[in-house]
Amino acid sequence: MFSFFKKKIIVPHVRLTGVIGSVGRFKQGIDLASQQEILKKAFSYKKPKTVAISINSPGGSPVQSHLIYSYIKQLSKKNDTKVIIFAEDVAASGGYFIACAGDEIYANASSIIGSIGVISASFGFKDLIKKIGVDRRIYTAGRNKSTLDPFVEEKEEDVKRLKNIQLDLHKNFIDIVKNSRGIKLKEPEKNNIFTGEFWSGNQALNLGLIDGIGNADQVLKQKFGDKVIIKKFEKPKGFLSKKLSSSLPSQLENIIETFEERALWQKFGL
Repeated sequence: MFSFFKKKIIVPHVRLTGVIGSVGRFKQGIDLASQQEILKKAFSYKKPKTVAISINSPGGSPVQSHLIYSYIKQLSKKNDTKVIIFAEDVAASGGYFIACAGDEIYANASSIIGSIGVISASFGFKDLIKKIGVDRRIYTAGRNKSTLDPFVEEKEEDVKRLKNIQLDLHKNFIDIVKNSRGIKLKEPEKNNIFTGEFWSGNQALNLGLIDGIGNADQVLKQKFGDKVIIKKFEKPKGFLSKKLSSSLPSQLENIIETFEERALWQKFGL
């Protein structure tokens, strides 16, 4: 007889979309500075018991991935709130790192999941500048200050130094995944889970990288009923940046950033 007064269940839903890091001239990527306020609002909106976060990202900055992961964990603990993560097209590399902040992870059967590894990419312009007659001049204080300069011959010691850093970052990534997924992981060494390989949603489920197949609307209604209210939180895209992005100088920088961003997405067939 008192069902009329039954409290409605509200689940805040945040979408994190794009390459992770402060990328592009107008910094449109996912980083903590741009998402912090939205995440904070979602976790404080009517004191929710559950917050949903959708991720669509091929990765990017390991630092920003870790910062966002840690902030979600901090908010979850502070507010005693459960976090459910939903992978969309792709939650790979840093995208999966952030996903590990969830108590549960869901994906589409065709989502791309994983890529638990570290990558660093660059270009070598040594022969190009020689061909066009450019004289490279660089002055440093510190023997290793110009490490991996793309305009000079690659040095073995520089590559070794970078590799050691990558191995350290990779270990940290692996520890996060193990801590998040625990015994849910199915024979990670045998199944090459930590080699940088990636899988479809169905394969990821079999490996224990996710908890189920389904999108946010489906899963949240299954858990909380058809009358659940899904309150969306998403950073708006800046009107000015979209209008002016093609009218600024330094277009070479923009082109390189665009190629690098597209390369991240295309690695996963997107």
